[in-house]
Amino acid sequence: MFSALGTFVVRRRLWIVIGALIFAIGAGGWGTGVLGALGGGAGFDDPGSESVHADKVLAGPLGRYANDVVVLYESDTLTVDDPRFAEPVQRAIASVPRDDVVRLESFWSTHSQSFVSKDRHATYVTVQLGSSVDQERVQMLRAIQDKFKADGLTVRFGGITSMTDQVNRQTMRDLLFAEALSIPILLILLVVIFRSLPAASLPLLVGIVAALGSLAVLRLVTFFTDISTFAIQVVTILGLGLAIDYALLMVTRFREEMSQGRPLDEAIRRTTAAAGRTIMFSGLVVAISLAGLTLFPSRFLLSMGFAGAGVTLLAVLASLTVLPALLRLGGRRLVPRRGRALSAPPEQGRWYRVAHAVMRRPLVTTIGIVVLLVGLGLPFAGVNWARPGDWVLPASADARVVTGEMAARFDGDPGKLMTMVVESSPDRAALDAYATRLGAVPGVADARVTGTQGTEGRVTLAYSGDPMSRESRRMVEDLRAVTPPPGAKTSLTGMPASRVDIVDMVTSRMVWMALFVAVVSFVVLFMAFGSVLLPLKSVLFNLLSLSASFGAIKLIFQDGWLSGALGFVPIGAVDVNFPVLIVAIAFGLAMDYEVFLLSRIREQWMLTGDPVESVAVGLQRTAKIITSAALLVVVVVGGFAVSGIAFMKMAGIGLVIAVVVDATIVRSLLVPATMRLLGRYAWWAPRPLARLWDRFGVREGESVVEAGQVDAKV
Repeated sequence: MFSALGTFVVRRRLWIVIGALIFAIGAGGWGTGVLGALGGGAGFDDPGSESVHADKVLAGPLGRYANDVVVLYESDTLTVDDPRFAEPVQRAIASVPRDDVVRLESFWSTHSQSFVSKDRHATYVTVQLGSSVDQERVQMLRAIQDKFKADGLTVRFGGITSMTDQVNRQTMRDLLFAEALSIPILLILLVVIFRSLPAASLPLLVGIVAALGSLAVLRLVTFFTDISTFAIQVVTILGLGLAIDYALLMVTRFREEMSQGRPLDEAIRRTTAAAGRTIMFSGLVVAISLAGLTLFPSRFLLSMGFAGAGVTLLAVLASLTVLPALLRLGGRRLVPRRGRALSAPPEQGRWYRVAHAVMRRPLVTTIGIVVLLVGLGLPFAGVNWARPGDWVLPASADARVVTGEMAARFDGDPGKLMTMVVESSPDRAALDAYATRLGAVPGVADARVTGTQGTEGRVTLAYSGDPMSRESRRMVEDLRAVTPPPGAKTSLTGMPASRVDIVDMVTSRMVWMALFVAVVSFVVLFMAFGSVLLPLKSVLFNLLSLSASFGAIKLIFQDGWLSGALGFVPIGAVDVNFPVLIVAIAFGLAMDYEVFLLSRIREQWMLTGDPVESVAVGLQRTAKIITSAALLVVVVVGGFAVSGIAFMKMAGIGLVIAVVVDATIVRSLLVPATMRLLGRYAWWAPRPLARLWDRFGVREGESVVEAGQVDAKV
């Protein structure tokens, strides 16, 4: 199949390149429409949870009671009692159009001292907007935001709707910055790796095609489900990184084949046959890992799963078609004039020597590395889960500042509200009595009935404390355990309740997602190599790499290690979406490197039947590809690490750690050691499975070995 594909691409190379150019322009142009199709917010909630049910009821006739926006006014010199402070604020409030404003409260409308800071140099205004849809509220806020400006005063915007707006804007800025930063660095590194600008430009061109195509994939997904704000940043960078990874493998293999003096068309056919098979299996594992995210009902993970799997397959398709066509057009100009490094015997390579050194003490090496990686993961046992909130924003962001100011300078935070919805409620007296019982729960500052409609009632709860703390979870559990009025159905919503529901949703499905990814990856690797032990080893080693990453993230983001250097304020918790996102992406990337390595080891094993020499030669021929690919991926996902959004920073740093550990410690040391321990049994399978593989296994690419020894070296 892949040999035939290589032949077809050579014959239709010009049409393929023209088609890719048209696709990139069209996909980029049409795909940018996804920016206007965002579902609002980030979509972390579980649609089937109690808190979402309560939100749906509040979107009906009962109505919400929420402070969507908190406008904070401050002055270093003036107090609220000074006309020079009061009059500009009152004029600003009076100028705000009321078309989309359901409720607007201030110190001057309520005469409540709770609206005034303890030092009387600040006050706030609360605004409830007239929509139950996140994105609609964001648009309403943007339409009236300038009206709140007051001469001579500092004005900041907080509250859930302001936070959503600021996260959306910050995400777009971070995406543009990450790609503007990473693409020049990638080009420089590729030039260093290939020692040729034309050769270096090919992976980048394919990566750009995949990145533009990812926008079209995202927009296509919007026809089936809403897209999370964060999905755009993750998926576009993922598409770029994977395409560069696969293109690096393809270009390297092409140059190896050319260094043997093969005719150009034959070199491309053999490259597509061997590297194409590897890329297909690698891409399948990555796509399957990302598809595991569709087991979660939240819009964030669901859209990430669909779009991520689609973008991965797009990167594979571009690498198997566009890149060979470009290789044929570039021809011998892509091969350095001095090919001595490519044609040197593997015995002269440092990775060959490293492999033999490791295989001299395989048991000690294996035990030592396993103990090290497990030890690095142990801190994760003490993790405290959080859900995204205003803490994901930079410390200087308005929404984050307003939250801090409320906690430090005011007696209460108007943004800290929960709502208990009571359906089929009895008379008002029973509802008031229920509110009194809710108010007695530790952590609740106030509970009162704020509305009724027919048989539905609404109890608004003001709470104190950190909504991401363990105490807040106990408060939510206690509130839900309070006996409701006879015959009534109750549901609680608000940040603490939503956090509990999101954490429960993710943690309850996390094991099933990991099991799905592991089992399907096992099957794909078995179909690739016909072995039972190698897929099992690969799955276990990938989990070890993730263990080190998880432990480091807990120490950094929950415990605050290096927080100053990395530019964030720790909140004593780790976002619950982090592990499943990292498992999906990092597990797939680790399998990428495993397939790269095992494919070359298998080539040598089929040629010589020597289990030790095949590992050493295989490592020598792939170590440069793996380390180079890992370095390029680090640059790409490093865009997450410099993000102003703490959640993306967490994902970026976690991915960097996982990729570095996997590409160095695991692939270069642990894999050779265990392959030495397994010996010939590494390729063993029970007879029924061996017969199954004989019938259905994918062997194409092995003809490269059958034609004679492949002398290409990396």
